[in-house]
Amino acid sequence: MAVSDEQFSFQTFLEEAQNDFEQTQRDLKEIDILIKQSAAEVERLAQRNAQTQNYVRQLQSNFETLPREDIKEAYEALNNTQQRLYTMRGQLEKLQSDQRNLDKLAQFQRRLLNLADGMIALPTTQKRRNESDQSTVIRVIQTEESARQSLVRRMHDGPASSLSNFILQAEICQRFFDVDADRARAELSALKSAAASTFSDVKDFIFDLRPMMLDDLGVVPTLRRYVESVQEKSGIPVPITVTGVERRVESHIEVTIFRSVQELLNNALTHAQASQIQVSLDLAQDRVLAVVEDNGRGFNVNDVLVNNTQTIGLATLRERIEMLGGELTIQSRMGQGTRSEFFIPIEPEFA
Repeated sequence: MAVSDEQFSFQTFLEEAQNDFEQTQRDLKEIDILIKQSAAEVERLAQRNAQTQNYVRQLQSNFETLPREDIKEAYEALNNTQQRLYTMRGQLEKLQSDQRNLDKLAQFQRRLLNLADGMIALPTTQKRRNESDQSTVIRVIQTEESARQSLVRRMHDGPASSLSNFILQAEICQRFFDVDADRARAELSALKSAAASTFSDVKDFIFDLRPMMLDDLGVVPTLRRYVESVQEKSGIPVPITVTGVERRVESHIEVTIFRSVQELLNNALTHAQASQIQVSLDLAQDRVLAVVEDNGRGFNVNDVLVNNTQTIGLATLRERIEMLGGELTIQSRMGQGTRSEFFIPIEPEFA
């Protein structure tokens, strides 16, 4: 019996999905090992930091009689230990965040494979009824992959490039240590400033990738923090108004709300060239309503929804919201700004 193109394509998709799931399992095992190693290093550095602090306190009682070099070395050791401890804690938090994200990805992949196994056993008529659902799942996966590619590019152009420069600057410092101490100190100072700037960029990158406070505190505090960050970077006023009963809702709804507002804000900043943006969030009893409004140059809504080439895109954004039973409405005219509004219903137990 001949195998149709659709059957072959679906079988290929299943094989790729199974391979992706197995790779995710391997990644989870590797990250578990890294977390254990990082946690042990954090514990070691925390103990060392406590010991160094005690030593510095002891020095303070004999501050006037001790050699200047001893005092300087003690404080430098304390500063170095604290910086390393801070860096390792940040690394541990990132690994733990990555682990949570991988766990969620693995759960999604497992559900997808179980769904696909069920579809194989269905009669032809039922398979046809599920073709649209299958197409939606594939589009979601493709969108996630596109977002990952964008993050890889950002990491390559940002932190990865900066780390390469750090190595070069460190080599320059080494050469000047014995021949020009002042130049070596200047290079070290520049290296420290560059490292601080890159560390700040990495923290922003981690927040954009998956803000940990979204899991810990919920969508409202996370949106407030994100809006503050947008204002600081862009210099554009972005007031946020929250009405209704501020509370936690289901995790997948919180993620969708945050990502949707994030995408709409990014559109207003990047494409609309807005000078004012207003964000509002209303938590009613049975639904969450979000509005992002700007005074930018506006656009043709139908053209953008059909020919969207953004990382996530308004068409995909609308699909995600509709999959949760919600609706996205966009009102825009050339030269008259844009108002984007979406609502998502809340399950009764979370109302």
